[in-house]
Amino acid sequence: MTEAKTPAGGPLAGVRVVELAGIGPGPFAAMLLADLGADVVRVDRPGGPGLGIDPARDITLRNKRSVVVDLKAPDGPARLLDLAERADILIEGYRPGVAERLGVGPGDCHARNPRLVYGRMTGWGQEGPLADRAGHDIAYIALTGTLGVIGDPDRPPAVPANLLGDYAGGSLYLVVGVLAALHHARATGTGQVVDAAIVDGTAHLSAMIHGMLAAGAWQDRRGANLLDGGCPYYGTYATADGRHMAVGALEPRFYAEFLRLLGLEDQAGAHTDVTRWPELRERVAARFKARTRDAWTAVFEGTDACVAPVLSLGEAPHHPHLAARGTFTDHGGITQPAPAPRFSVTPAAIRTGPARPGAGADDVARDWDLPRPAAPSNSSEPSPPQ
Repeated sequence: MTEAKTPAGGPLAGVRVVELAGIGPGPFAAMLLADLGADVVRVDRPGGPGLGIDPARDITLRNKRSVVVDLKAPDGPARLLDLAERADILIEGYRPGVAERLGVGPGDCHARNPRLVYGRMTGWGQEGPLADRAGHDIAYIALTGTLGVIGDPDRPPAVPANLLGDYAGGSLYLVVGVLAALHHARATGTGQVVDAAIVDGTAHLSAMIHGMLAAGAWQDRRGANLLDGGCPYYGTYATADGRHMAVGALEPRFYAEFLRLLGLEDQAGAHTDVTRWPELRERVAARFKARTRDAWTAVFEGTDACVAPVLSLGEAPHHPHLAARGTFTDHGGITQPAPAPRFSVTPAAIRTGPARPGAGADDVARDWDLPRPAAPSNSSEPSPPQ
């Protein structure tokens, strides 16, 4: 592992990462590595990614430094390979074959640095009939079956933002993959390619449900199962003020406490009697509709009924539990999630705000022993659809 010269906290201090700029899961994965202390250098293209988002407010750029490299310029690939030679991990999110055509694919990088972990983040993966197709989170999770289990049975599947595919099935599996490969590279001196596909990761997330399906404990349709809203004591309910409460009273003792606080003790027998679930749902819905969300929050406060208010993004940082833990933090005037998970010896931190494109070029050249770059041209690098 290459030792970084720049001081950084976190368990990945000393790990150098090159991130080829893109959108979605790649930048989030690189942010997570940076939060954990890695020295992440983002290679931006001239003109930026073209999404119209102010880089100063793009939280996924925090804890990174940026250089601008035009990979279509005559010296572009060589400049990227100079970075790859000094890195432990490289992350890119181009369609299959694009990096090779640019001269910065795994073969080119490993010729300069055999220990390099080359992480590839795509939606469809590096091979298969759809590998060359464009796509986004919603299409990837649709094919895996996971989108089809979310939502009410009499409505189209609910869209879980882009959290399930891009970030859970994509970013987190990429991070697990490159860190596992880094462990191998440190032990053997041999790097490798990590093919992180959103379809693979999202399908993997559904392992428990596939087991339940095989065991006959899950019906292959929405709104008919214990964990998909089909169960009346695992779901959400509207309150008098148009807000919502979330209920997860699965175990018998939690269910009993839930009924006691709602004043529905006569429904004890409905816990395992699915024929009584429609009546139970109506009774529970009517009870919640009688009071506001905050009033019900007070009723369930401090109990083991497994009931919580459904908060908005703006409300969440102010919840007493999250505030006490510092789950959210303010940095540079932006309220944002704090680094996670937590470490007892090497705590992670937000060290710097979002990296402005090219703003770290001189520091990176100094710290990574690179030649000072010339001013970049205005030509554009190919866009990296997943």
